[in-house]
Amino acid sequence: MISEGRVTVDGVTATIGQKIDPEVARVEIDGVPLPLQPDLVYYLMYKEKGTISTADDPQGRPTVLDDVPGEPRVFPVGRLDADSEGLLLLTNDGDLTNRLTHPSFGVTKTYMAKVSGVPHDKQLALLVTEGVELEDGLAKAVHATLVDSSGDVALVELVMAEGRNREVRRIFDTLGCPVRELVRTAIGPLRDQRLRPGTWRQLAVDEVRSLYEASIR
Repeated sequence: MISEGRVTVDGVTATIGQKIDPEVARVEIDGVPLPLQPDLVYYLMYKEKGTISTADDPQGRPTVLDDVPGEPRVFPVGRLDADSEGLLLLTNDGDLTNRLTHPSFGVTKTYMAKVSGVPHDKQLALLVTEGVELEDGLAKAVHATLVDSSGDVALVELVMAEGRNREVRRIFDTLGCPVRELVRTAIGPLRDQRLRPGTWRQLAVDEVRSLYEASIR
């Protein structure tokens, strides 16, 4: 990759045999940052219901930080409300956190919602093309798919490129289909069906790079 000119160090094309300081050098492969700093950690957690996705809680409720190592200190990337469950990233990488949470980067989050009522195909299509008006502005989905339905209960997969407070729940309330259960199943390209509520694992370097790559497409 170096000989092909695909690697840069601090914006300059790297050369074979070049030495760098991983503490300060910014290395990119094909324009995608390669995290090298030894103190950076990345945890992928399956947040369980009832756990708060903040660093601390004044009410003394359990938080996502209770389940991961205390050092180095990490922070949740975005939030899942207490009643929701699913994938949540925790890290001390401020650059990646900004890329995953700021809507300008457009990194998607995928949710599976069990809702009361069955939304019509037209409603889901309009949610993608026109969006729905919430009290804090327009909300649009990247994709909205009816996965299954039985009686007055439906499963809907929703892909969002932003993450305002309880946004998915408020969207379905607007459609007249309140959420019964909500699970985040993916963060950008990252999925893991093996994790169970309350468990976590470290990300591999390739997984971290895939998240960076998703933020520059």
